[in-house]
Amino acid sequence: MALTFNVAYDELAKFKHEVRKELWTGKMNEQEFWAMLLERFPTVNAEYAAGKLISEIKPMPCLEEIPNWSKIANIHLLSNHRTEWISHIIDPVKNYITSITISDETGFCKPEMDIYLIVHSKLFNRDHVLFVDDQEKNLVQARNLGWNTLLADEKGEWIKAVRHQLLD
Repeated sequence: MALTFNVAYDELAKFKHEVRKELWTGKMNEQEFWAMLLERFPTVNAEYAAGKLISEIKPMPCLEEIPNWSKIANIHLLSNHRTEWISHIIDPVKNYITSITISDETGFCKPEMDIYLIVHSKLFNRDHVLFVDDQEKNLVQARNLGWNTLLADEKGEWIKAVRHQLLD
């Protein structure tokens, strides 16, 4: 977007940081986000930017594993995001997921304990929980609840580790 709309990348990054928590916790709705973005960066074409944003949101690398994993384990999804921006990714597998907790619907985001407590209340067997996240800071609260944790690496080796744990 910076190059396309002649906007300083640093300014876009600053904006992202400024709105992140309110956007992810639902205190700011999507329309307010776009209005703020366009006010700050009037050269941006909102329609193009919205399409680009959605196209850049990539499915979880384990998406195709969820139907098989759900035969062995209860899958609970916890995500810092906007529901409307990721529903197209979740919809194909939502019937295999026991619970879906998206930050914009809860008012909390990782690593705040409150969002973990919401998921914790939905767990059937709290003795055998494996929480996977791609940020170490998000694993801390999970550990505080007694969950086993696994840091998702970019190469996807964590998927093999989950397979191994489920099959043992």
